Amino acid sequence: MMRDGQKTAGQRRVINDLKRLAIVVSLSAFASGHAGAGGLSLYEVGTADVGLASAGYGARAQDASTVLTNPAGMTRLTGTQVLAAAQLLYGDVDFSRGSGTSRDLGSNNGGNPIGWFPGGSFFITQQVSPELTLGFGTAGNFGLAVKYDSSWVGRYYGQEGTLIGMSLLPSIAYKVNDRLSLGATVNAMFGIMKQQVAINNPGAPGRADGRLELSDREWGWGLNLGLLYELDPATRLGLTWNSQVKLDFSARPDFSGLSPVLAAALASRGAFRANLDLGIYVPQGVMASAFHQVNDEWAVLGSVGWQQWSKFGKVDIGITDTRNPANLTTDLDFKDTWHVALGGQYRISQPWLLNFGVAYDSAFQSGDIQSPLLPANSAWRFGIGVQNEVDRSFNWGLSAEYVYGGTLDLQKSGEVPVVLGGRGDVDGAYRNTGAFFMAANFNWKF
Repeated sequence: MMRDGQKTAGQRRVINDLKRLAIVVSLSAFASGHAGAGGLSLYEVGTADVGLASAGYGARAQDASTVLTNPAGMTRLTGTQVLAAAQLLYGDVDFSRGSGTSRDLGSNNGGNPIGWFPGGSFFITQQVSPELTLGFGTAGNFGLAVKYDSSWVGRYYGQEGTLIGMSLLPSIAYKVNDRLSLGATVNAMFGIMKQQVAINNPGAPGRADGRLELSDREWGWGLNLGLLYELDPATRLGLTWNSQVKLDFSARPDFSGLSPVLAAALASRGAFRANLDLGIYVPQGVMASAFHQVNDEWAVLGSVGWQQWSKFGKVDIGITDTRNPANLTTDLDFKDTWHVALGGQYRISQPWLLNFGVAYDSAFQSGDIQSPLLPANSAWRFGIGVQNEVDRSFNWGLSAEYVYGGTLDLQKSGEVPVVLGGRGDVDGAYRNTGAFFMAANFNWKF
């Protein structure tokens, strides 16, 4: 393998082009938050893991995306390796109004609040010595963005919400011996938060709703640690821990369109000058993964994991009673989750490798306690994909995945009727929710 000083001008030109591509993919990850979709914590960033439904996430270590999934796996990659990936997600989450919804809220179900969502990732690894490998990556795999019709029945609980985290991932891995490798990644996450909710104007018949908006951008920092142990040349085990990342959002409320009565009430309570603490924690998680090459054609992969969503933080904003506007935020009571995945790889022919897998993630919201700004909960994943090895220096892959979220019940009970300035009751369900991922990845070896 040629070192930097031996690379041809053409190879250096390719690497420079790939660095420019990394910037483009990073910007795409930021833009995804404004495209109207996303999941709170995604395994999907356009890599081959999409086709595996995340099975073997921390033990596969077959390309540079191991920077994200398990930094210890970088010791299996020789020379310089680069991966660029892109994906497109379509989320299908439609709300159906139930009979318990307050009549004064109207009949608008809000439309599909998610829709299309572009994303991607970029990773590069460099083998410094037989024992030491350095890496870097960028990916946007945390967040959610929703946007309802402005007049939908749940407008006093949420109209629009964006919560996006994009990570920069400098990494290092060390091969302790022929079997054990250790790795570490600094997770520098840039978070974007924006929320909008309608405000009921009491005592103002025919007056349009007011509006409350909050927005902020913050950096958060975390650490990802990984271990990879090879029982034999055909079997390896991966163990990873990702620390929590605090995004310390805070924002001054931006009110508009308020009736004089409500504006005076809010002013008397100092709401226009208050700075709201909206800090959230991207949860810490632990995952154990396995990879076993059964024979020349078949390999099996699996993983189990846990995430601490019970420490997430505040998401809901709004005014419960506009006659007594005391609180603007709600601390959501989430539950910790667990994850399990199983998949396989089949060598169809020398250039073609088939990936497939299924996974399940448990619910982090309880029944009808869900927030309309977070229409997601437990999920089944079904993935399939192919990789084609053009030659020893280049391969590409295509993947598809369907995520089934089932039916999500939503029941919000307002303490005060709509006609008196309250938010009213919202009753209904998001029926047969789902999302489709389509992904492509490109891998170079130098």
